[in-house]
Amino acid sequence: MQLEKLLKRPSALPSAPKVVRKLIESFDDEDVDPIKIAMLVEEDPALTAKLLKTANSAFFGITRNVTNAREAMSVLGLIKVRALVIAAALGDGFHQVGGVNMSQFWRYSLNTAALSRYIALPIRIDENTAYTAGLIHAVGKLVMHAGMPEKMIELDRSVSMLDLKRAETERALFGYSYAEVGAALAREWSFPKRMIDAIGHHTAPFDKDVYEPIAGVIHIGAWRARAEEHERRSELLINTYPDPVGVILGIDPDIVVADQIPSISRQDDVSESAD
Repeated sequence: MQLEKLLKRPSALPSAPKVVRKLIESFDDEDVDPIKIAMLVEEDPALTAKLLKTANSAFFGITRNVTNAREAMSVLGLIKVRALVIAAALGDGFHQVGGVNMSQFWRYSLNTAALSRYIALPIRIDENTAYTAGLIHAVGKLVMHAGMPEKMIELDRSVSMLDLKRAETERALFGYSYAEVGAALAREWSFPKRMIDAIGHHTAPFDKDVYEPIAGVIHIGAWRARAEEHERRSELLINTYPDPVGVILGIDPDIVVADQIPSISRQDDVSESAD
């Protein structure tokens, strides 16, 4: 199916709720007030409930339950709260996606977000964009499964969703991958251009005269999050590390090939954004 046809399918691209559109607009506000953002989130009780469910899950390991968006803001911070609410809205748009283990999908996505921020900080790349784009970088997978379920389930049988060669296989079959699809959704929801570019280029961040540092950060974060899902350890991590991307960004490989990284959660209890 051509990309343009996929994007026109009513089941493929959900609409952004009003609250989420306002949250996305706030990315360009350098003086954004976290309390005002929390109050904005609380205007949507359904999204607030999803935020609290995720915030209180074992994934984040907080020591006390948070009961409202303002408490979540004080415990998790603006970057995480805003990104989690956006992810919750995306989850609403894909409540049930055939052939996708949604708990694994969101655990992998949350780990990619945390790793992307962890990688971005020491090399002085915008942690906000890295975290948010890392969290939603794979949403194109959900769009593709929702828009052409039979073709995707067939593909899943031969190449798993988290296989390192997944994007390459999708491009060979369809002429595009989940990355381009995710960028199209981000564009539809009016995300900042830097996030759209990061999502769209993260599978090949420096190919064909493209140079998108945040895409490179997500590329490595997603690689490490996949390795965690496959329970790969030191030797295999070193053998599959995307060294060319790391060299260009100036990343110390030791911070991501270690078996134990503080930014990775191994908790099975991830409150799905689609619940």
